[in-house]
Amino acid sequence: MNIYTARRTTMVDTQVRPSDVTKFPIIDAMLQVAREKFVPTSQKETAYVGENLEIGDNRVVLEPRTLAKMLDGLDISPDDLVLDLGCGYGYSSAVIARMAEAVVAVEEDSYIARDAQEALSEAQADNVILHEAPLAEGAPEHGPYDVIIVQGGVASIPAAILDQMKDGARIGAVFVENGVGEARIGYKIDGNITWRSAFNAGAPILPGFEAVVEFTF
Repeated sequence: MNIYTARRTTMVDTQVRPSDVTKFPIIDAMLQVAREKFVPTSQKETAYVGENLEIGDNRVVLEPRTLAKMLDGLDISPDDLVLDLGCGYGYSSAVIARMAEAVVAVEEDSYIARDAQEALSEAQADNVILHEAPLAEGAPEHGPYDVIIVQGGVASIPAAILDQMKDGARIGAVFVENGVGEARIGYKIDGNITWRSAFNAGAPILPGFEAVVEFTF
């Protein structure tokens, strides 16, 4: 067992399982995917710490607990098509790829997208499509989706993203209000989204997901 395999096992045993995440597909995927290969080289040694990893420009790789608990709430099935918004270097997409039928991973930074494509190919995540575009646009041409997950904080979610959900679809995101973050899971039923609180979490707000300013006269 190499040092990273040992750290991966420790991550699951000390960060994921104690957070009431017990579904086998999530545990198995997080044990199998080499997180250290989906972070900048300078972050390799800290890939398994229990906190968000900064990757520049107010972007992070979500801490393992947050990702695992969101995946638990989204209850991904083997026949689901998943939109992974803000995939960064592709870690979340590689994990989800082991649980879903296919993943469309959206990244807007072309340098990060290039590295993500390389890491995903190396991990043989052949059911992931890397889509380079502004995060707030999503990837409507590949949808609609059964599940959408946002890899960062949001103050609001653009209508263009919600429109890419199938009826009956689920969406997970970390909502940040006044500096306090809360992960929520949304369900689309008859065209309307109903949100429920899932757990406390934190992440910087992604570009394009800032608060909507309402003008009053």
